Amino acid sequence: MRKLITSPTSLYYYAFVVVLLAISTNFLHTTNAQACKPGKPLPGIKPPPGQCDPKGADCCKAGKSYTTYKCSPPVTSHTKATLTLNSFAKGGDEGGASACDNRYHSDNTPVVALSTGWYNKGSRCLKEIIINGNGRTTRAKVVDECDSRKGCDEEHGYQIPCRFNVVDASKAVWRSLGVSPDSDHYGEMPITWSPSTDLLVESI
Repeated sequence: MRKLITSPTSLYYYAFVVVLLAISTNFLHTTNAQACKPGKPLPGIKPPPGQCDPKGADCCKAGKSYTTYKCSPPVTSHTKATLTLNSFAKGGDEGGASACDNRYHSDNTPVVALSTGWYNKGSRCLKEIIINGNGRTTRAKVVDECDSRKGCDEEHGYQIPCRFNVVDASKAVWRSLGVSPDSDHYGEMPITWSPSTDLLVESI
């Protein structure tokens, strides 16, 4: 039977390693939390008549200031996010065609827009992501950016800037996750997501 090493030197060394690991872990968590800082606040304006429907969109308001971001949290195999609802059809929520392919997409097509940092200058355009929510899993194609830097103008439908952790999804995605329009979660729900082909940890 092997004897346990219990000399004072070994115990001090063990304690040192444990403390060092704890400090390192805390440092990494702090670094990740501080990596994405708010940008310059965006002043709100009143949308022109008929340009933004407050019943179906987060419209800008005069006199308010909105937080902007150029970044998003690091992408992992289970990236925490908020799923929101968007129409990518012609005449939909944002009005313009999708940034990735300059096309409109039916509400019955599983497509999403990602916050600016996750969109990563279009590097995820037309690629699939895996979405986990409501006890289900589904896939969707990235077709647009949910702009976290800009808003309150015609290009963005006079809507407020996107938050830095949003997956903005079509009705088809919500349907695939089994969330009905009469659910309390419909329109905004916590999820996790990951790239469908690359599960390596990535910093944005």
